[in-house]
Parts: sequence; C-alpha cells; structure tokens
Amino acid sequence: MSIFHSKLEKKIDKLSQKIEMIKINEYVLLMQDTKKLLWKNFLAGISRGIGSAIGFTILGAIVLLILRKLVLLNIPVIGNFIKDIIEIVEQRK
Repeated sequence: MSIFHSKLEKKIDKLSQKIEMIKINEYVLLMQDTKKLLWKNFLAGISRGIGSAIGFTILGAIVLLILRKLVLLNIPVIGNFIKDIIEIVEQRK
C-alpha cells in the first residue's frame, strides 16, 4: 500500500503544480468579478477595432500603390478594368 500511496502523492503534487501553472485560481476570480471582466473585454474590443482599422488602412494603401503602378505600366486588360472601375465610382458620386 505504501508504494501506491507514494505514487499517488507524487501524481497529486504534479497535478497541483500544473493547476498552479495555468493560474486557474486567477481565472476563477476573474470570472466572479463581473466589472473587471467587462472592463478587460471592453479594452480588448477597442484594441481589436483599432488594430483592424490600422491594418485595413495599411492594406488599402498598399493596394492603391500597386494599382497606381499598374496604371502607369498601361497594361491593356488591367488598364481598361481600372478605367471602368473609376468610371463606375465617378457615376455613383
């Protein structure tokens, strides 16, 4: 019985160390504190929104630079396509 008891104690110790490592206690406390949870989620949402806006702006600028270079190259198919897009946008103004 003592060998079994010793192995069980070691496994329980390892399990308790793993639980402490994942900080489950802090997670449970966070779930119980509604104001703190809402505040953290609010800040996370704002950060995601700002990050998305900045990313979309940078991506849009890169696409516009590429389109500008394609227009300068005057490739017939792409040039006509871009010209059609510009005409559609101007008609909808």
